[in-house]
Amino acid sequence: MENKMFCFQCQETAGCKGCTQVGVCGKKPEVAGLQDLLVYVTKGISAVSTALREAGKTVSQAVNDRVTLNLFITITNANFDDAAIADAIEETLGMKEELLKELADTSKLPAAALWNGARSEFQEKAASADVGVLATENEDVRSLRELATYGLKGMAAYNHHANVVDYRDEAIDAFMQKALAKLLDDSLSGDDLTALVLETGKYGVDVMALLDKANTETYGNPEITKVDLGVRKNPGILISGHDLKDLKELLDQTEGTGVDVYTHGEMLPAHYYPAFKKYAHFAGNYGNAWWQQKEEFESFNGPILMTTNCIVPPKASYQDRIFTTAAVGFPGCPHIEEKNGKKDFSAVIELAKKCAPPKELEQGEIVGGFAHEQVFALADKVVDAVKSGAIKKFVVMAGCDGRHKTRSYYRDFAEALPKDTVILTAGCAKYKYIKLNLGDIGGIPRVLDAGQCNDSYSLALIALKLKEVFGLADVNELPVVYNIAWYEQKAVIVLLALLHLGVKNIHLGPTLPAFLSPNVANVLVETFGIGGITDVESDIKSMIG
Repeated sequence: MENKMFCFQCQETAGCKGCTQVGVCGKKPEVAGLQDLLVYVTKGISAVSTALREAGKTVSQAVNDRVTLNLFITITNANFDDAAIADAIEETLGMKEELLKELADTSKLPAAALWNGARSEFQEKAASADVGVLATENEDVRSLRELATYGLKGMAAYNHHANVVDYRDEAIDAFMQKALAKLLDDSLSGDDLTALVLETGKYGVDVMALLDKANTETYGNPEITKVDLGVRKNPGILISGHDLKDLKELLDQTEGTGVDVYTHGEMLPAHYYPAFKKYAHFAGNYGNAWWQQKEEFESFNGPILMTTNCIVPPKASYQDRIFTTAAVGFPGCPHIEEKNGKKDFSAVIELAKKCAPPKELEQGEIVGGFAHEQVFALADKVVDAVKSGAIKKFVVMAGCDGRHKTRSYYRDFAEALPKDTVILTAGCAKYKYIKLNLGDIGGIPRVLDAGQCNDSYSLALIALKLKEVFGLADVNELPVVYNIAWYEQKAVIVLLALLHLGVKNIHLGPTLPAFLSPNVANVLVETFGIGGITDVESDIKSMIG
């Protein structure tokens, strides 16, 4: 059967090889092609901006923001709207043409920097041999290029969240664009591309540090918090994704309206920030990880605001209640744009007033808020527990959840861990075990949730702090093991960041990425000790002893 598309950027890609007819995510071939073209023209504008920087010229914030948003749009489960993606391509081409006027010599630029097709030509260009993953014929070069590309997509997501609250680092933007330009350079060897992948990890640490600074200086340091899982009697708005600025604006605009606000999925950790505790109508968390949204969005009854991935193609029963913003898009769902630095959520609020209150899914509460400052405050208690033998090991189980049944492994693994182990988590992987009531060790909960996927940075800081406290020379000497669940590209930048920090012997599952060729996978195994998972009993024996 002839390929209508090719995409293998997520963990759920068909057959762990690649989606060729339609995306497992629901992405149609036309959308996949436009996303490929958006990446292509983003590499093109990056080649121009990099040449301008090398000539000593300044690249505008608007160009930096465009590159960042473009990559974010192409992350798994972010944007299914072909018109919105085509708009992004047009805007990028227009910006690039203006930049070209500033460049004295364009003769050395790659083809992607010079192509300037009309909208009517987009699909034809997207289907051409020089656009898309398979444009790179050599399997190992392709693997390294895509590993870097997906790391850059994850970096862009974190960069965007920092940028929207006016935290920026020109060095990060310049690196992203330089790296994208290098991915067009056929003269680079496998060693050159490997070095680029590892450098991407270095900037991954930098961008997570930037976002951590942005969030904590804007909203305060996360603190131990109990989050209600039940519902109230008022109508509600469900906010999903990762964007805390959108949440802040929504809470401000809903205050006094009689409409409550609930978090969903990766927005859960917003409850841990002091800035959001003042809102009496910030009701709690509704539901679980992204992949259960078709049932949970239906039962919520009120409108849903998708601030980032993950959105899945909605059921007709609730599609008219979904609103998107920023990088997210789906045909037929209203998209809320930012104007003069602000967003108007009045349409969402007015719809909420006409809706029934949410249907209760569960009762109870969960405890989280164990980001770096909160754990540092408990450092003496934690160190004493380790020294006394009460805590034998920490298990980092950060990452993503997903729909594959094989992911029940992570719940079973958490339940089977010895009672003298503590789980450190961040990201929506937590939903597999945070509601299991695994108890505590001397008052220290056995599941310490640092927050969203980007808060894996907190887990790295905690590990480095423990290394310092125990006077160890190497972070790998700590009683810490890593069993990471991945799904999309933000997990890729987290992985590359951990590798940059020197962490070894990370277990990655439920499957290794399809975009890793056997040779590239072998390099990661031999250099960093990366491995997969097997079964719970065997893995606990090998990781915990």
